[in-house]
Amino acid sequence: MVAAYIYVEGGASGPSSKYLTIRCQQAFHKLLDRMGFQGRKPRLKACGRRDAVYDDFCTAHQTGNATYVAMWLDSEEPMSDIEQAWRHLGSVTTVSTWQKPAGASDEQVLFMTTCMETWIVADRVALRGHYKNCLNEKALPPSSDLERRSRESVQDALGRATKDCSNAYAKGKRSYEVLEQLDPSTLRRLLPSFTRADRILKSKL
Repeated sequence: MVAAYIYVEGGASGPSSKYLTIRCQQAFHKLLDRMGFQGRKPRLKACGRRDAVYDDFCTAHQTGNATYVAMWLDSEEPMSDIEQAWRHLGSVTTVSTWQKPAGASDEQVLFMTTCMETWIVADRVALRGHYKNCLNEKALPPSSDLERRSRESVQDALGRATKDCSNAYAKGKRSYEVLEQLDPSTLRRLLPSFTRADRILKSKL
């Protein structure tokens, strides 16, 4: 039996998306290595769209061929209680039709709250290292309470902070280039949902 599968929001869908899918998976693998999971990492699948993440998760959960199955996706909106994962999904308008599968637990839902860009904005050292002197750090929001900020405000701030860079931030290849450089210790310190995911994975893998 396979130990664990995690279905990730990211990559792209369709026959021309293989490169982005591979880059997304590579970036998450490197992050998991930095989190200390070398030698016991789960199998990762970058699914592209959110609905594809949910569909693949439900299929794997119902099949029962792994000891742990989870999905890792944007929370889309700030969370009132980071431990109530399925309750939160039921309140998000973009996924309000998702049903909690029988036997599924909150620990099978890991969040980037509110989005992957929140992780990236949190690690100023990684951002400075990646963008060098063209980074306009003053355009970024304060590091406190980042998970309370809307995904739109975080994404807009990151765009403004890097707009003068030749490699200005964009979803896709450029986002994964930054993601794989992030320091988990910084994310644990600033982002409660990342700390939760780290705690759950340590207990499951």
